[in-house]
Amino acid sequence: MHRLDKNKIPKHVAIIMDGNGRWAKRLGQKRIFGHRHALTSVRSTVEGANETGIKYLTLFTFSTENWNRPKDEIEELMNMLASAIEKELPELKKNNVRLTTIGNIAKMNDKIREKLKKATIFTAENTGLTLTLALNYGSREEIVECVKCCVREIINKKTDIDEINEPMISSKLYTRDIPDPELIIRTSGEKRISNFLLWQAAYSEFYFTETFWPDFRKQHLFDAIYDYQQRERRFGKTSEQIKKI
Repeated sequence: MHRLDKNKIPKHVAIIMDGNGRWAKRLGQKRIFGHRHALTSVRSTVEGANETGIKYLTLFTFSTENWNRPKDEIEELMNMLASAIEKELPELKKNNVRLTTIGNIAKMNDKIREKLKKATIFTAENTGLTLTLALNYGSREEIVECVKCCVREIINKKTDIDEINEPMISSKLYTRDIPDPELIIRTSGEKRISNFLLWQAAYSEFYFTETFWPDFRKQHLFDAIYDYQQRERRFGKTSEQIKKI
């Protein structure tokens, strides 16, 4: 923590939480064992984000592709999610954390939707960290829905095709109320984006760690931020141009 430059803290950090199943397998346990222990990692990471002054933290919690997993694992995951949302609410309120979600929440079961609704309302007035859970989220699906929305507006003559631009597209994505992430972290050693924030990650810095998600703690978050702070973000400009700013 002491190594970090407080003036260069990324505003938005997104994390692909990966490796629960492989972590459990190494210990001779079932995959769900890894998912259960992942909750400790979430708590520690949220705590670390608060300590550093990060404003937005997005966690890739359940993807559109995750529905292809074994039914018993999905059912256990949903039960864990419902329980965790309710259990963590007092702590979120105490720490001034606002909870939001992105993704096709309509496809989640009634129990999950109700608890998410309660949690978002309960924490809506919090002004600290915004914790966003990406649930039933797939970036390609998100972009497809955005395209459909734009087409409908053209058909209904609410907009003209020449008015479609980058800001307009961004305003119709799930993340319209969240700034693009400056830093995306992926755990477990995998080096791919897995259909996560494809549009939003255009200028994100990526940090890959061999650490499995159940072992990830706030110190690992600090390491990722420190690595991020050593990089030069040019956005298409030259180093000389950046230094003049």
